[in-house]
Amino acid sequence: MADSVLVNYQELKRFMKEGFIALGVPAPDAEICATVLIESDLRGIESHGIGRFKMYVDRIRDGILFPTTKETVTNETANTAVVDGNHGMGQVIAYRAMQLAIDKAKKSNIGMVAVRNSTHFGIDGFYPSMALENNMIGISFSNARPSVAPTFGVEPVIGTNPISFGAPTDEEYPFLADFATSIVQRGKVEVYAREGKSIAEGVTINLDGKGCTDSKKLLKDFVDGTAALLPLGGAGEELAGYKGYGLGVMIEILCASLCNGSFGKALSGFDEQGKPAFHRLGHFFIAINIESFVPLAVFKAITGGIMREIRSSKKAPGQDRIYLAGEKEFDMIKKRTKEGIPINNSLQTIMKGLIKDLKLGTYNFPF
Repeated sequence: MADSVLVNYQELKRFMKEGFIALGVPAPDAEICATVLIESDLRGIESHGIGRFKMYVDRIRDGILFPTTKETVTNETANTAVVDGNHGMGQVIAYRAMQLAIDKAKKSNIGMVAVRNSTHFGIDGFYPSMALENNMIGISFSNARPSVAPTFGVEPVIGTNPISFGAPTDEEYPFLADFATSIVQRGKVEVYAREGKSIAEGVTINLDGKGCTDSKKLLKDFVDGTAALLPLGGAGEELAGYKGYGLGVMIEILCASLCNGSFGKALSGFDEQGKPAFHRLGHFFIAINIESFVPLAVFKAITGGIMREIRSSKKAPGQDRIYLAGEKEFDMIKKRTKEGIPINNSLQTIMKGLIKDLKLGTYNFPF
């Protein structure tokens, strides 16, 4: 990453935690928020880490994100629950909802929790990781503000709607998939805009059915509704873009219909007058107690065997390794825990401004 310096991840986490506290987030909740964000940077997912911190600052100050989270359980059975996040901190709402699903799975083999009226919760893959720590399968979905066009459409009406699935194995790493149902997530466009990079051809579409590669222009066009991301597979049916589109709608149903929540344009973050408004996001979490199906050791051995068979298959010319979902990220965690997290010039400027603005203390930053 050009013009970047490496910064100790613990210092970055402390900066974010103290920043959240300065904004009125209770200390235990600030710890959750900072942990989720720094985990994204450690995994190499810059689109959802410290680069997003200012977004939360702005939303709290705009009054569309409450620093104190007061979620309520509105429906509950032994296996299920519906949680209203009441527009609190998304990471806190999601953390508590996933923990509720895990607790239910411990008692009743499976736990499923639907959430409404939440906000941006960071990387989707953090929450299945909570289930992994309990030797369970974890699954997480979320809808998002509209930025993706449907197959044969050009208007952004679906979110990037991520899905994450995690399973423990007998290997060093679990299997952990985490991906948007669009070709790239909106956060990636934001990262490219900060770095002055262009987005690849075939990733977006405008109202005339043409693409755009200017990342800074795209961010404005997304807000204006004049450009959209394309679903996994791209435009049309030739490369099966309808599959990404279908997954996106499936997640919308799980995250809105099951909890009497909002969807589509109601998640834009703006009211009819164009003023900032609550995002009203929905999530859906599942925890599965493996031992209600097979002994844990058997499951781990078979899942590890699947990974080893795939990894040992014939490699493409010029490639020396086949990866399974999550392996690159866990390798990156080792690297960045030891070496630090790269912070580019643009983000350095934002962070220095926030330290002054929020009246924070001093940090061991090399800038």
